[in-house]
Amino acid sequence: MAPQTPLLDQVCLPADLRKLDKSQLRQLADEVRAETISAVSVTGGHLGAGLGVVELTVALHYIFDTPKDVIIWDVGHQAYPHKILTGRRDRIRTLRQGGGLSGFTKRSESAYDPFGAAHAATSISAALGFAVARDRRGEDSHVVAVIGDGSMSAGMAYEAMNNAAETTKRLIVILNDNDMSIAPPVGGMSSYLGRLASSKTYRAIRKTAKSIAEHLPAPIHDVSKKAEEFARTLVTGGTFFEELGFHYLGPFDGHDLDTLTLILNNAKQFTDRPVLIHVVTKKGKGYEPAENAADKYHGVAKFNVVTGEQAKGPAAPSYTKVFAQSLVREAEKDDRIVAITAAMPSGTGLDLFGQKFPERTFDVGIAEQHAVTFAAGLAADGMKPFAAIYSTFLQRGYDQVVHDVAIQHLPVRFAIDRAGLVGADGATHAGSFDVGYLGALPGFIVMAASDGNELSRMVATAAAIDDTPSAFRYPRGDAEGALGADAAIPLEIGKGRIVREGTKVALLSFGARLGESLKAADKLAAMGLSTTVADARFAKPLDEDLIRRLAREHEVLLTIEEGAIGGFGAFVLHFAARDGLLDRGLKIRTLTLPDVFQDQDKPEAMYVAAGLDADAIASAATLALGRGVNEVRA
Repeated sequence: MAPQTPLLDQVCLPADLRKLDKSQLRQLADEVRAETISAVSVTGGHLGAGLGVVELTVALHYIFDTPKDVIIWDVGHQAYPHKILTGRRDRIRTLRQGGGLSGFTKRSESAYDPFGAAHAATSISAALGFAVARDRRGEDSHVVAVIGDGSMSAGMAYEAMNNAAETTKRLIVILNDNDMSIAPPVGGMSSYLGRLASSKTYRAIRKTAKSIAEHLPAPIHDVSKKAEEFARTLVTGGTFFEELGFHYLGPFDGHDLDTLTLILNNAKQFTDRPVLIHVVTKKGKGYEPAENAADKYHGVAKFNVVTGEQAKGPAAPSYTKVFAQSLVREAEKDDRIVAITAAMPSGTGLDLFGQKFPERTFDVGIAEQHAVTFAAGLAADGMKPFAAIYSTFLQRGYDQVVHDVAIQHLPVRFAIDRAGLVGADGATHAGSFDVGYLGALPGFIVMAASDGNELSRMVATAAAIDDTPSAFRYPRGDAEGALGADAAIPLEIGKGRIVREGTKVALLSFGARLGESLKAADKLAAMGLSTTVADARFAKPLDEDLIRRLAREHEVLLTIEEGAIGGFGAFVLHFAARDGLLDRGLKIRTLTLPDVFQDQDKPEAMYVAAGLDADAIASAATLALGRGVNEVRA
């Protein structure tokens, strides 16, 4: 049998795809899947989600006239096959690299990315905006939102659907269900669904099915359980969406191209109300190592395509792991400590906590607003909640942080992971703003860890604070330094530390740029500039005595932080102005992240671009002294 002629080489854009015969789509999908695997093996990234939607991606671009017809992907983890089919195959091996393709959809990258994504549950709201704009212009294009079952745990998705049926008659939502059941998230959001699922008829059928299944061998019992969940989705899920004003179609096999193309084509004909198409897919589909992995290769490092073995990282523990181990230590001493994550148990390290204390670990789904107020309720009734949430995701619950936590002075403890730059994940996942937005709130205690030992002590500090909200931030990556004998000793609130004594220049570092500040001090010392290095530890309350001393004893004071304008440096400047420190001729400079959204790159390159590496810190000091930068970089 002669080998098939490759089709992917003939498909640069969706218009080329639409020239193919329908019978060729299966081959094209297989080639897209192979190309995705090959590319991610080189770049690393989010593999499993993309493999699960290869057929859906091919079908969407085959049936719809993109980019005239709009397709909006939720989160964007699954968008690599979409990028391959929309003119970016020649750059697909630059994914998540400096100057390369974003790991998510991005408006500036392609006309086929009409809306940027990276955070969950935004697609339906955005798509509704596109649909209304189309309706206002009197056009006839189609608008499609693709959302995963995980994102359906976020309330924003339901807010959008609730609004959609009253706002437009032509919108297509595709629910990509890769867990076989959406009953838990949907059930949790709807009292109507709860009433329906508890009806006598439904309970009688379910009871009979369970009684039969319990007498079956284990493998068959597991299959039976899945079938029962699937039936519940079919009965109650469809009813729920119909009640929201949508035509409900499904569930369908999301890997059956004949069915997908037929259903998508039929959905285009609905003009009386929005349509929800429920497709069931398999995350990691078509690549055995991904299908067999517990996380379906959600996020991977570079890997061997044949074996699936991923490249191993450094042996040093990550900040995330140090946090998790420290929280376990504190929880062993205090049974009031509980941990909360918003669908990120492994990403935040709380999977380790959950193994030790499953009854004290709460994964609330992609629902940061709920997570914050849930924690507030726990704190109000005497528990000690630690809410472990990425900096960029905590932004989604800011109103709750203000209203439900800060105003009530409730001792919720926020463990803020991914604080600062995050390398390959780029601007959407960078934790740039938390110092400013939390430090602005009365009564909040805000800390930043400079190394693993400091993080361990900050966990102990937060556990000891029981009368006001607190937060401690730490970056992505490996924690510097080993844990010391004082790793479990709480810090004195609002007190920093001197790490190195000097006389001419003072570097006041807040957070994980302390190591680079010490290197900068070495460079300055080599130039004859005696330099003090201090670790602020706290942005709120500030160590005012430390700042006064640094201002009094040095000609130049630099603040260094891995955060945006309006954070730690601004707080120091505000205090210095109020205290009269600027009236004495002090030269003060604030080094922050630049006032831009930095694209993805290697972390070291991002720090250079941000001016937060040792050379840039030393150069800022010499410039403040009226000297040039050339000798710093010599």
